[in-house]
Amino acid sequence: MGSVRAPARPSSTSPVVVTGLGVVAPTGLGTAEHWAATRAGRAAIGPVTRFDARGYPARLAGEVPGFTAKDHLPSRLLPQTDHMTRLALVATDWALADAGVRPGDLPEFDMGVVTASSSGGFEFGQGELQALWSKGSQYVSAYQSFAWFYAVNSGQISIRNNMKGPSGVLVSDQAGGLDAVAQARRQIRKGTSLVVTGAVDASICPWGWVAQLAGGRLSGSDDRDRAYLPFDGDAAGHVPGEGGAILILEDAEAARRRGARSYGEIRGYGATFDPAPGSGHEPALRRAIEIALADAGLAPVDVDVVFADAAALPDLDRAEADAITAVFGPRGVPVTAPKTMTGRLYSGAAPLDLATALLGMAEGLIPPTVNVRPAADYADLDLVTEARTGACDTALVLARGQGGFNSAMVLTRTSDHSH
Repeated sequence: MGSVRAPARPSSTSPVVVTGLGVVAPTGLGTAEHWAATRAGRAAIGPVTRFDARGYPARLAGEVPGFTAKDHLPSRLLPQTDHMTRLALVATDWALADAGVRPGDLPEFDMGVVTASSSGGFEFGQGELQALWSKGSQYVSAYQSFAWFYAVNSGQISIRNNMKGPSGVLVSDQAGGLDAVAQARRQIRKGTSLVVTGAVDASICPWGWVAQLAGGRLSGSDDRDRAYLPFDGDAAGHVPGEGGAILILEDAEAARRRGARSYGEIRGYGATFDPAPGSGHEPALRRAIEIALADAGLAPVDVDVVFADAAALPDLDRAEADAITAVFGPRGVPVTAPKTMTGRLYSGAAPLDLATALLGMAEGLIPPTVNVRPAADYADLDLVTEARTGACDTALVLARGQGGFNSAMVLTRTSDHSH
């Protein structure tokens, strides 16, 4: 079994709740558009339009539709930012507004920003390379691009909103989205009043595309309905996407005092590393789930739905199915992967799953895994391929990152969903 990245022991165990959501996704701009498309099972995968991808072995993506930065951000910010940053800034604006928070009304050191980054930042770096290559400064350019890669999300959000509390960027590929939210919960429990967290990723550009292709996990299919098929007999890689979600986290009691609405509580978290390839030890996703449930003080029977990582590669899908079945039993819990509608958004994927789970809890609906025909090998999974209604008060979100990262997060519904 792999080594455990156990959550740090908090100085407090007070509940931490989500009071605001900001969504920028292929399924829509804003929570209303995203949820309407997701609950209806409307997939948003299509041919790449942000650059000419016809000469590449992968040509499909989930792109955020209808986003024009000048409609949402001051013109002075546009020369200083790239597509990913603009999406993140707008998602943050929407999340703060949804939470009823005006940053200028709060002490600047009582607000923090903890986000994640993975494949984003390449577009900025590519622009730098193009501008400086002819001057023989390619190494400086690469350095600048990766410095931007790590700092852009939290730094730009902090500057724009004058947030000077704890901040940082988590980098653990797709698992990073959950790791960032967990770190934000730690900061709330240590005394920070409010933390902006989650992630937005975007690297649908030539340099970013080549980097993703090098990982060997992209689908080469041109059939938008059959290109990304987790737990399907035809699974052959994922479709990349852009976007994600920003969440506002607050101490539950403080949120109640200011009359804030709560979508739900960040109840439990666990993270592990897979063992080294060839070691003979089993993957460590199961252990991450068990840590998250223990942290939440819940048993497997308490979980109403699992949002799967859904890698769409046979060996990784089998490992995930085995982990879920080992914890919950055969067909012991509904499993869904709504990212089949958007593609994998890298560090933005898990925060979007968190947002989707919270929206589903409020309505009592589990969104579908679209286009997938579950293979007979996955008869042990209760895969939700059509929207399913019913009690949905506790959700488990899973995320894995290339390199052996595993993260799991438990959400529970709160009784206050008033606006």
